[in-house]
Amino acid sequence: MGSQKKNNQVDTQTVEMNIAGMTCDDCATNVEKVVSGIQGVTKNAVSYSEGKGTFSFDPTSISSEKIKEAIHTKTNYKVTGISGNGQSDKSTLESEGDSLAGIQSGQYDLIIIGGGSAAFSASATAADMGLSVLMVNAGLDIGGTCVNVGCVPSKFLIRNAEQIHKVQHSPFNGVSPAIASIDYKAIIRQKNELVAALQKKKYLDVVGKLDTVEVLEGWAKFVDTKTIEVNGKQYKGMKFLLATGATTKIPEIEGLDKVGYLTNESIFNLEELPKSLIVIGAGYIALEIAQAYHRFGSKVTFLHRSERILRAQATDITDELTAQFKSEGMDIRTNVRIEKFERNGEVVKAYTNEGQFEATHILVAPGTKPNTSGMSIEITGIELNETGHVIVNVRQETNVPHIYAAGDVTNTPAFVYTAAKEGKVAVLNAFKSTGDEVDYTGLPWVVFTDPQVAGAGMDEQEAEKAGIPYETSVMTLSEIPRAQALDTRGFIKLIRNSENDQLIGGRIIAPEGGELAMQISLAIKAKMTVQELADAFHPYLTLSEGIKLAAITFNKDVAELSCCAS
Repeated sequence: MGSQKKNNQVDTQTVEMNIAGMTCDDCATNVEKVVSGIQGVTKNAVSYSEGKGTFSFDPTSISSEKIKEAIHTKTNYKVTGISGNGQSDKSTLESEGDSLAGIQSGQYDLIIIGGGSAAFSASATAADMGLSVLMVNAGLDIGGTCVNVGCVPSKFLIRNAEQIHKVQHSPFNGVSPAIASIDYKAIIRQKNELVAALQKKKYLDVVGKLDTVEVLEGWAKFVDTKTIEVNGKQYKGMKFLLATGATTKIPEIEGLDKVGYLTNESIFNLEELPKSLIVIGAGYIALEIAQAYHRFGSKVTFLHRSERILRAQATDITDELTAQFKSEGMDIRTNVRIEKFERNGEVVKAYTNEGQFEATHILVAPGTKPNTSGMSIEITGIELNETGHVIVNVRQETNVPHIYAAGDVTNTPAFVYTAAKEGKVAVLNAFKSTGDEVDYTGLPWVVFTDPQVAGAGMDEQEAEKAGIPYETSVMTLSEIPRAQALDTRGFIKLIRNSENDQLIGGRIIAPEGGELAMQISLAIKAKMTVQELADAFHPYLTLSEGIKLAAITFNKDVAELSCCAS
C-alpha cells in the first residue's frame, strides 16, 4: 500500500490538474478551500489564470481520483486532465476522456437548451475547448428557425416569386412581358430538398463531428438551477445556455383558433397555393411572405391594427414600400380592429371595424414571442423583461451566474447572425472568462421585400433619442446611373453627426438594396466621416455609387454635377 522509506516515512505524490470553468481568482480560492479540507493533502495551490491546480498528497490516505471527485461534487468546476508523479498514462488518458464519461453519466460541463444557430455556435466553441456538451432540442427540427421555417425556405420562395414577377413585368420598351408557367408543387418540393440538404450539411454533419457533443431530442424542464429533466431522465450541468429561440405570437381574437390559420412554420409546407390570404401583421416576416405569395398568384389582404406597415421604420420608408405593394395589387388596410373570425366552408370571414373580409386562408404573423414557457424557467430565478425575453448583458450573462442565454429568446437583436455570435461569446465567457462582448454598433439588417429595405446604425428618431445632433441626405435612385439603366424604385438615406461629420446611420429602400447595408455598417464601425465616404472610390455603374452620391449631397446638388464628379 504505497511505497515506504526505511524510516517509515511515506513518499508524497504530486499531481497537476487542469480545471475548467473557473472565471476569477475567487473561483481558484473556492477550489483551494475544498481541497484543503481533504485529509492527506499536503500542498494545495490553484491558479485561475493558468486554469490549473497543483496538489501534493499522502497516497496512503487519499488518491488523485478522490481529489478530482471532491472538486466535481463540491464546486462548479471540472477537472479535464491530470498529470504528474503517480499518474500512469492510462490514468491521464481517462482524465482527458472525462468529457465522454460525463456524457455517459448524465453530468456535463455545458447543457444547451435549443438546437438553432446560437446552440450550434456554442456547441462548436465548447467542443474546441474539450468540454462535454448536451444539446437538448424540441419543437422544430435541428437547425432551428432559420434553416427549417425561416431564412432558407422564405428566401428561396421569395427568389422564385421575383423570377415570376420579372417575367411578367419588363421595365424595357423593347422587351415584352410574358405569362409565367408556375408549378407551385414543384417549387415547394425543391424548397424541401434545399432545406433537407442544408440541414444535413450545416447542422447534422457538423454536430456529428463534435466528439464531446451529444444531441438529445426532448423537452427540457428545470428541476433545480443545475438540473433539467428530459424524457423522464435528469441531467446535471455545470453551466447552462438558453437558446430556445422564438415563435409566432398568436393574437387573442374570437374564433381564430377554430377557423384554422397558417404561420411561417406551416405555410411553406402547403403544396397547394392558397387562393387568397388575409394577413395579420405587417412586420418583416408578414411583408416578405405576403409579397411572395401575391406574386405566386394568391390574392393578399393585410388587416393591420397599426397606422403603418413596418412601423419600426420612419414614414418615408414605409410610405415608399406601401406605394410599391399597392402598385402590385395588394390590399393594405391599416387601423383595423378584427373582432372575430368565422368559417363558412372553404371561406374564412373576418369581422372588423372596417367591415367584413373573406379569404381561403389566414396568415398570422404579427411578431414573435420568446420560447420561455413550459420549461419551469421560474425555478432558476432568471430575470425576464416585460415581453418575456431573457435579459442578458453584452457578455450574454443572465442574472444567474452559471446560466447564459443567446439568440431570439433574449432581449437582443433577433437575427441568425447575431445569435451565432452570441452563442460563441456566451461559451467563451462561461468557461474562459475572456470578457468578450457583442457589439451591435452599426449592425446591418435587411427586409427581403421588393424593393428591399435595409439599414445599419441609427435613424433620425434614434439619433434624437440619443441626443446626437444629426443631418440627413436623401438620394433617390432616379439620380443614380446604375438604377437609371434598370430600376429607379426607392432611395438611399444617410444620417450623419452634424458636429463632426461622422456617419452614424443609413437606410435604404431599393431593389437589391440589402447589398449596400454592409458598406454602411463598416463605415460606421470605422468611424468614417461623410467626407471620407464622398472621397472614396466607388465603381461607376454600381448601386454602391449611390452611397457616394448621397454623401456628396450633404454639401452639393448632384443633379448639377457630371456622372463621374466627386
